[in-house]
Amino acid sequence: MIGCLPTGLPGFAERMRQDGRMRVLDSHLHLWDPEVLTYSWLEGALDWAFAETELIEEQLVGPGEEAAIFVQADPSEGQQLDEVRWVDSIAHATGVVAIVAGARLDRGAETAAHLAALAEHERVIGVRHLLQSEPDGFARRPEFIDGARLVAARGWTFDACVTTHQIPDVTALAAAVPELSIVLDHLGKPVIGTADAPLEPTAEWFGDVRELASSPQVFCKLSGLPAEAGGVWADEQVAPFLDSVADAFGPDRLMWGSDWPVSSIDFSAADGGAYLIGARQRWFRTVADWADTRGLDAEQIFWSNALAFYGIR
Repeated sequence: MIGCLPTGLPGFAERMRQDGRMRVLDSHLHLWDPEVLTYSWLEGALDWAFAETELIEEQLVGPGEEAAIFVQADPSEGQQLDEVRWVDSIAHATGVVAIVAGARLDRGAETAAHLAALAEHERVIGVRHLLQSEPDGFARRPEFIDGARLVAARGWTFDACVTTHQIPDVTALAAAVPELSIVLDHLGKPVIGTADAPLEPTAEWFGDVRELASSPQVFCKLSGLPAEAGGVWADEQVAPFLDSVADAFGPDRLMWGSDWPVSSIDFSAADGGAYLIGARQRWFRTVADWADTRGLDAEQIFWSNALAFYGIR
């Protein structure tokens, strides 16, 4: 059971048994419960609790060990610390060994105080200011860069969740704060079409990704493409995008993430979409099969790269 996994305490990596079976550290897992916290963006099939019980039903089949990194789920303003406390309370039951907490980085002294409060929770190893909701150029602003430097000074990481046209802003941030470890969420959310009408990677997206990858402290998450496809995808549809980031970043800067439960929703279904049982498993299988056919090291993509990036010991 997931509830039997170790907690996010020092020595986690060493305690995981090595029995020859595949190990998976899901680098991008969401959890929420609308009865605990408020999420103004939830609607349709997403407007339900996705926590311990639901995740146990979606435990991966195949890996010998499974654990996860929780990434903030954008609760209402002022609830970021409450979110960390809640995730801490269910971390053992959900296999969460580390937390990427929500934090606004553009508020000067308020940002510094918030980061200090987050530091009281040992599972916090990074932050995310949701840039996809901000105007273009936001990550280039002096006040944001100051906040990013505070994150780097703590030895924490930054998850960059942006839309495609904002990728150059992340490149600028990486240049401005080279000491900050950054991971690009969801391949930068490229437009990939649908399973019935797939689209090829654009030259603009690939060029921006390649430029971003020239900063050695930047990694990329193999996550989120199912959601970009509307929840239903074909393996051959996503393979060119996976190939592109593998070419840009190299296999030692890629990490798998399920983006559960966002990437487990069929958004084309009526009445706000439908939850797809087993979609998390299918995305795991899609990336594992892709890595195998490309001769890539699954241990890196599904385990060690995420450990190294987030500094989990």
